[in-house]
Amino acid sequence: MTIPHLTAADGTTLPAIGLGTYRLNGSAGVDAIGQAIRAGYRLLDSAVNYENEGAVGRATRAAGDVRGELVVTSKLPGRHHAYDEALTTVEESVFRTGLDRIDLYLIHWPNPKVGRYVQAWRALIEARERGLVKHIGLSNFLPEHIDRLVAETGVAPVVNQIEVHPYFPQQEALDYHREHGILVQGWSPLGHGNDLQQHPVITEIANAHGVTPAQTILAWHVARQVIPLPKAASPQRQIENLDVFDIKLTDAQVEAITALGRPDGRLADQDPAVYEEF
Repeated sequence: MTIPHLTAADGTTLPAIGLGTYRLNGSAGVDAIGQAIRAGYRLLDSAVNYENEGAVGRATRAAGDVRGELVVTSKLPGRHHAYDEALTTVEESVFRTGLDRIDLYLIHWPNPKVGRYVQAWRALIEARERGLVKHIGLSNFLPEHIDRLVAETGVAPVVNQIEVHPYFPQQEALDYHREHGILVQGWSPLGHGNDLQQHPVITEIANAHGVTPAQTILAWHVARQVIPLPKAASPQRQIENLDVFDIKLTDAQVEAITALGRPDGRLADQDPAVYEEF
């Protein structure tokens, strides 16, 4: 299965869908991630705080000839934003994966009250220059945080991974990122744990296209040029989630799904302006 790619302002390309690996740990995680690679996934999303960089790395090393196509991602936790700690953490991530380098490394949360995310960004720039990582980006950063990073370092991220799903469509954020050539990845793209897949608007559009509600939601992400990162352990669900690029939603259908957005649509009230994660 061929997956389209999206391109950032600096020419970096990323697959238009990825695999979320949160809670895919240990031997079972290695097996699930290996299945996903064989199914066609080429973007694997991990983090230090997921405690599964080893599983992702082992599955990647076993991938054989397709290793060069894989984009292995990890993220720097908030407790290690200080410059020297951040660099050491990146090194440890590389060691845990057993890879020569990590393809994409993100700052997991800005933690603006702590106020060290610029230090962390400088460390990621240094890690890229040293060849520890290939590309660098952000996760859960607001436009004002990104503007500060670029103003103080001159280096823009290739991607920002944020919460995006129909109850929280983030249209203003998408407009900002598109204007600045920053790709957007969406975490919890299917609205983890809520009733989204049973919503009448979703099920009606799914029935019209002869696909599942989950596929409909992922097609909505694709139509909006958001890179969704659905987590799936079963081979059937992994393949189903990949099989969305031939689903052509109409503009009216995309708008109808976007209109499900709510002011309180965040899944866990994790507003990056105030939320801290370490």
